[in-house]
This record gives sequence, C-alpha cells and structure tokens, in this order.
Amino acid sequence: MKKEHWQQLIQLTFPAVAFGTATGFVTAVVITVYKWCAKHAVHLSEEGYHFLREQWYWIPAVVAVLLGLSFFLAFCYKKTPNIRGGGIPTSIGLLRGLISFHWPRNVVGTFFLSLISFLTGVPLGTEGPSVQMGTALGRGTVWATGKRNLAWNRYAMTGGACAGFSVATGAPLSGLIFAIEEAHQRISPMIVIVSATSVVSSMLTAEWLSPLLGVSVSLFPSPTPLVLSIKDAWLPILIGVVFGLFSVLFLNVYQWISRFYKRTLAHIPAAYRVFSVLLLTLILGLCSFSFISTGHELIITLFSDSPALLMLVLILIVRTMLTLSANANGVVGGIFLPLLAIGAVLAALLSGAVQAFGLSTEYHHVVLMLGITACIAGMMKSPLTAIFFGIEALAGGGNLLYVIVTAAITYVITEAFDTTSINDWVLEDRVEHLRGDAPMHTYDMFITVQAGSFAVGKPVREIFWPAKLFVLSVRHPEDQEAAGHTGRGIRAGDVLHVQFTTHDRAQTEQELHEIVGYEENTK
Repeated sequence: MKKEHWQQLIQLTFPAVAFGTATGFVTAVVITVYKWCAKHAVHLSEEGYHFLREQWYWIPAVVAVLLGLSFFLAFCYKKTPNIRGGGIPTSIGLLRGLISFHWPRNVVGTFFLSLISFLTGVPLGTEGPSVQMGTALGRGTVWATGKRNLAWNRYAMTGGACAGFSVATGAPLSGLIFAIEEAHQRISPMIVIVSATSVVSSMLTAEWLSPLLGVSVSLFPSPTPLVLSIKDAWLPILIGVVFGLFSVLFLNVYQWISRFYKRTLAHIPAAYRVFSVLLLTLILGLCSFSFISTGHELIITLFSDSPALLMLVLILIVRTMLTLSANANGVVGGIFLPLLAIGAVLAALLSGAVQAFGLSTEYHHVVLMLGITACIAGMMKSPLTAIFFGIEALAGGGNLLYVIVTAAITYVITEAFDTTSINDWVLEDRVEHLRGDAPMHTYDMFITVQAGSFAVGKPVREIFWPAKLFVLSVRHPEDQEAAGHTGRGIRAGDVLHVQFTTHDRAQTEQELHEIVGYEENTK
C-alpha cells in the first residue's frame, strides 16, 4: 500500500479509537452511578406513596412541595431548554446537528432533574437521560483535547449516545444499531469505529463497576421463552397486526396531546403545566403505583404474573396519557422504558385473550417478548433496533425468525398509515421550541480545504457536515490534476461548492471551518 494510504488510515483510525475508548469509559462511570441513584430514587418514591396512603394528612404538604418543585423545574427548563423532555429525541437532534447545547450544564441538569422525576413518580425512564448524558459526555471528551479536534464532536457524541444506551439497557448491539438506524440513518466506517469502540469500552467498564454499586448490568432478567414452531406462526403475525394498529393510534394520540398543550394551553405558564403533571401523578400514584413510575418493575412483574383484565386496561390507558402528557410538557426523563411498559401491558392483555381461546400459559413469556419488540418497531419505527433488542435484552434468540416477522409486520402497518415515529415528533417539537420564530435562509458559497484539516483524506459522505448543508461539487487544484494525484478523499486545496439553509449563518460557517480549516483571513 502507498504511504499516503497508511497516513490517511492512521489519521482516521487512531483518533476514532481514542475518542471512542475515552467516551465509553467516562460514559459508563457516569451512567452506572446514575443507575444507582435512579434505583434508590424509585425505591424512595414507592415507599413515599405507601407512606402517604397510610398517613394521608401529609398530602397537602406534599402538594405544596410539588408546586414549589414545579416552579423550580420551569426555571431550569427556561435556563437550559435542551434538557426538556425525552433524552433520545434530544440526542438525535444533537447528533444530526439540528440543535446546540452547553454540554456540562446538560449533563448536570439531566442527571439531577430526571432524579426529581423519579422521586415524584412521573412515568419516565432512565434510558433517555442516559443516552443524552452520553451524548454530552462525548462532546466533553473532545472539548478536553482542545479546539483542534472540534470536528470530531459529533462522532464522539455518537459514541457516547451508543455507550449510554448500552450501559442503561445492557444491550450493546442494540446501542450500536441505534447509531446507524436512528441517530444518523446511514452507515460509514467512521461511525462504526467510534460507536463500536465506545460500546466495548463502556460495557467492560460497566461490567467492572456495576457489582461494586449493586447495580444490574442487564435491564431485565432473562427467562428463556418458549421456542415457537411453524404451527405457531400465526401468533407473531397476530401480535404484529395488533401492535401495528395500536402504534398508529398511539402516535396519533401523541400528536393530539402535543397540539393541545402547544395551542390550547400555550397561555398557561410552564410551571403550572408541570404542576398539573406532578399533581396528576400524585393522585394516580395514591391509587396504584402501577399507574406511575418508570415501568421497569411493572414489566418484570408482568413476566411472572398478570393483573386482572380491568386493571390492565386501566394501566394501559393511564400510563399512555400520563407519559405522553409529561413528555409534551418537557418533564425530564426518557420515554423508551415507559413505552416498553405500555407495550408489555398490551402484550399481557393479548396473552390473556389468546389464553381464553385455549392457548397454553407457556406462551405468556414469548407473547410479552414479541410485544415489547413490536412496540419499539411500531412506536419508535426502529425495526432493526427492535430486533436486536428483542434478541439481546429479552432473550428472543431462539425465536429469531418470529422476532423479525413481528417487527416487520408492525413497521409495515405504521408505514401504510404514514405515521411519524414518536422520536421524530418530539424532535420536531423540540427544534421548533428552541428556534422560535428565527427565519431560515439559504446561502451559497465556495470554501477552500486547508492542509492538515479534518476533511483531508476523507470522502464527502464520511463527514458530518453542518445540518442542511450540501456539498454540490469538489474542484481539485490544477497542479494536483496535472500530477495525476490519486486518492478517494478530499485533498488539501480542494475548493468545495456548498449550499446550506440555516437560521444562524455564523454558527454554521464556524462548524464548516472546524471541518475544512480556517483560511488566514478568516481566523
């Protein structure tokens, strides 16, 4: 191989592995500690609701505390608006370059404000905040090495998001697929190298640290479900159809709730809207803890025992409305695990229905496993992530074919109804909220690639360009053409013709210069 090729390989691989390893390690430490704190916060919440049911005269004092918390949370959301709501949609927006953030404030705010959500019992989960904090820590890793490496920001952030998902769920392959399918919707060597290195580093660190803190690495216990035979093929088809239709209904309900809060209740101060969520959570939690909280314990319970039919219906309706209302009002916490809880409840209902027609109770585990898988494929519209998660986290490897069938059918139905995933809906609302009324303009410019810049040696498709920026053409210097210069990547001295649409031209140009370098007169 030519010397130039080896130089380009080293310039690509070494930083990718270094940033991936460092990001994975730091993310694993922070998220493992976070899981420990969240576990105790949920436990304290459950004990608190049990105490209030017996000592009901404390309820007015708790309501007063919730009102004060609401004003505090609203103040924090105003100061750091990008920590609001679901962590995964926010991370996707950050990774795609659609929104910006202050990474230390994001880590601290997401960590502590989500713990408040868990203490009050709001049905939001730990996975979203874990992904969001991993994303922010990825940027922090690059920031610690100096300004010369800023073009690596979104690669390290991608690794951090994957590491956060992997440590939170104990599903490393799913975390890797998340980067490809959900975050960037494409695959490239640089994405794979950084993400895979981050995931490996984070899981090794988590495996070492988790036992010291008494935290489980896996999200769920892994009872081996019954392995279906070909005569049972009707079951995954049925589950796919039911969950596909339910996902369509669910996503439309979210749109209605989101519009209701944005339009009908837009004049109400944010503090009072947050208080309404906290107060409703308190009321429902006093009725049953199954109505609130992250849903993790609920899922584990459903694998071993299923409540009465009426109770399951109530849990399904209440958790759906409360989770979506909390997210629409920007309460900090993830929607991934609550969605799985909703899917598990619907699967338990379906399991009870087919058992009424003579199906053996031995099928209960496999129905729940396929139902949760279908939930990810339908509500989040991430069929590949759903398949890998079903295999890794839910022990669905023995039913691989039926996991694929269920995810595919669910996804096809949501596509047939032209629905948008909940992550995309939340992201769209987030971008609209953060940008406000700032107008978008389109710009056209030529820029020269500087020697030693990040872009040199990399193909155009491998680079994370600023959001909504397109490289229309690449013009090589005449001296390189005359010398017969070879190579597949961008070269120093190349003139790029770019076009971009943005509401902040200065910021977009700064991101572009971090990639192609600064000319003497632009430094």
